[in-house]
Amino acid sequence: MHGKSNKRRKHDNLESQLQDQSSEAQAVSLNHLEKITNNFSDERLLGKGGTGFVYKGVEQSGEIIAVKRLMPSMVGAQSLFENEVHHLMRLRHPNIVRLTGYCYETKKFILEYKGKNVFGERPEMLLCLEYLPKGSLDGYISDGSSQLDWHTCYKIIEGICNGLHYLHEQIDKSVLHLDLKPANVLLDNNLAPKLTDFGLSKLLDQYQTMFTPNRFGTLGYMAPEYIDEGTITPKTDIFSFGVIIMELITGHRDYPSVAGTSSDGFIELGT
Repeated sequence: MHGKSNKRRKHDNLESQLQDQSSEAQAVSLNHLEKITNNFSDERLLGKGGTGFVYKGVEQSGEIIAVKRLMPSMVGAQSLFENEVHHLMRLRHPNIVRLTGYCYETKKFILEYKGKNVFGERPEMLLCLEYLPKGSLDGYISDGSSQLDWHTCYKIIEGICNGLHYLHEQIDKSVLHLDLKPANVLLDNNLAPKLTDFGLSKLLDQYQTMFTPNRFGTLGYMAPEYIDEGTITPKTDIFSFGVIIMELITGHRDYPSVAGTSSDGFIELGT
């Protein structure tokens, strides 16, 4: 009976997280996440990316959450998971996706190896996020034309700008997103945008400039100085934001090279 009451208490805590936006994210059991996603069934799959899969989790009350399950075989998976949890736990803004819970458990299994059954272990790393019913911005511009009117486009651009301003200017330790793209902008019922996927994000140091030998991100949205020199500043995110604006307004994915196109060329593309 005591074990059941503990499980029920954790379940209630997760549901209360969904309703109380000021509450902090808490640990959630793998068993509970398996139940609310029908054991991560294909029918509950919301989307997939380079780091893992996102499933729809339905609580007993009918509340819905998004459950992001990282692929443990991916290089650096644990680092990405810890980084994203660390950042999202301290971020509170209407244009930033909200973390409601997280799970890190080791799952044991048996497999055959050289004719013998041996025990193995696999880490399970999952994040519980608020569910955004309209999906990602990517789905609205991926067919070669923007499906949104100008008023809606402006609202989305303004929301992304507000989210970036919060990350760069309005918290004690500024955060650089470093993987800003339409797939990482989610939309709520009112098509208000929320930034997501903070696995590659970094805290900005006091000098406002960082250098890294590693280049991670999505080509096309990465600033030239980041690709060529490994230089990271707030302008790195602004470059990505500029590309999103161009794609959102023009509906074109194959935007021209910044260096090789005149301002008139950009204007012509947008008309």
